[in-house]
Amino acid sequence: MRNLNITWVFVMACLLNISAILGQSKDKIKSIISDSETAKREFIAEDPLLKAIFERSAGYVIFPNVGKGGFIVGGAAGNGAVYEHGKLIGMAKLSQVTIGFQAGGQAYSEVIFFESKKELERFKDSQFEFAAQVSAVAVTEGASANVKYTDGVMVFTMQKGGLMYEASIGGQKFKFNKL
Repeated sequence: MRNLNITWVFVMACLLNISAILGQSKDKIKSIISDSETAKREFIAEDPLLKAIFERSAGYVIFPNVGKGGFIVGGAAGNGAVYEHGKLIGMAKLSQVTIGFQAGGQAYSEVIFFESKKELERFKDSQFEFAAQVSAVAVTEGASANVKYTDGVMVFTMQKGGLMYEASIGGQKFKFNKL
């Protein structure tokens, strides 16, 4: 029972701790941007082939700190920075709800690459979400060598900590705010 309470506290903290991007202080935004730049370096250090993808993509969004937790019902949330051709253009918010067999909590970084301006524009219009069947590639050295864009996007994640058992369905939704 104690683990159930800890998991729910974690999930609620993740979901309640996220304020709207517009309501964030300049210091919070600077912190997210700094953490995103650090996460980008970490992604490239883990798989040097990602450097070329960062350079060639029409745009990308980096969520440096995503918190995820659940027990039967779960959720994840994080804030990130959005880049178009390597230039910072805005901030983003990620939210996710899942249901199914799951227990625990974890933290990870996520980067979404956009193959063309069309997919990036859809993201910027906050008309972008991932259904349950979209999968992310865990970053390891050489992991990006054979990955291809699916419907104009490519997603990579990098584990930061925690442990989560999961066989659930759900999807991610995103909100974009221009700087």
